[in-house]
Formats: sequence, structure tokens, C-alpha cells
Amino acid sequence: MFKKIIPLIARTCLAVIFIRSGVGKALDFSGTQEQIASAGLPLAALLTAGAIVFELVGAALVLLGYKAKWGALLLILFLIPATLVFHTNFAEAMQVTQFFKNLAILGGLLMVTAFGSGPLSLDNQTSSRRRFGGM
Repeated sequence: MFKKIIPLIARTCLAVIFIRSGVGKALDFSGTQEQIASAGLPLAALLTAGAIVFELVGAALVLLGYKAKWGALLLILFLIPATLVFHTNFAEAMQVTQFFKNLAILGGLLMVTAFGSGPLSLDNQTSSRRRFGGM
């Protein structure tokens, strides 16, 4: 029983932080754009839109367990540069915490890419249907 539910709980824990973050960015698009521009990055509007899409789509795929490995990859592709750009000022204690939090999240996402989404997932449901002739 626990082996079935633990991957679902883990995927939910991973997804909610990105859903909250993506929605927050969407609701404060201009503020997010300003933060990205202040880091010296070009095309801040495009990067803001991309961050929102990567976070929300990636999190939805991971949460539902549908193409979860691809969703985790989207989140990894967002998380690594975001961490390196915004959370490497180790003179600030909060940035050290953010850096290591993101490192832990990266570990969870790598687990999804390596081992899949688990038995309680849409990925598992579709693979089960294929094995049993579409039933």
C-alpha cells in the first residue's frame, strides 16, 4: 500500500512549489520581469513567460504522473539556471538556504526522471492499458 502511495505524495510535494511559484509569477508578471532584468538577463519578458510555462506545465505533468519524466525535465531545465542566477550569493544566509532547498528539489526531480511516476499515475494507467490490449 505505502509503495503505491509514496510516489504520489512525493510528486505532489514536488509539484506544489512550482505551481505556487508559476502562478505567483503570472499574477505579478511585471514584477517578475523586473527581477529578471535586474539580474542582468536579456529578454526579461520572454524569460518570464518561459519560466511560467516551464513551471506550470512541468508541475502539472509531474503531479498527474502523465509524461512525468518530461515534466521533471522541464522543471530541471528551469531550476538549474534559476538557482545559479538568483541563489548563489552565499554571503546572504537566505540565499544559501534557497540554494540547498533547490538542490534537494533537484534530487527529487532526478528521482522522477530515473524511476518514473509510480503506480498511482496516468503514465502507469496508460502503460497498463497498452499491456492488456486497450482495456
